[in-house]
Amino acid sequence: MKMKYFFLTVIIILSAAQSMAQCALCTKTAEQLGDGPASGLNKGILYLMFIPLGLLFYIGYRWFKREKLLKQEGKI
Repeated sequence: MKMKYFFLTVIIILSAAQSMAQCALCTKTAEQLGDGPASGLNKGILYLMFIPLGLLFYIGYRWFKREKLLKQEGKI
């Protein structure tokens, strides 16, 4: 079961790296800049996306572990 979640997480992370993370305004700006700077802009947007997602995954993991511990102790 753990391997299933591991592979699912890896697939999601790898597919997110391939996606275009631009809103309409950023797309117009990137078109005007050219290919090189547009690629850098896209990578910057993806980089900024990983910080909140990392925090959400961390909080979810801690919550999951805490609930599992409480179930084992019989408090839930």
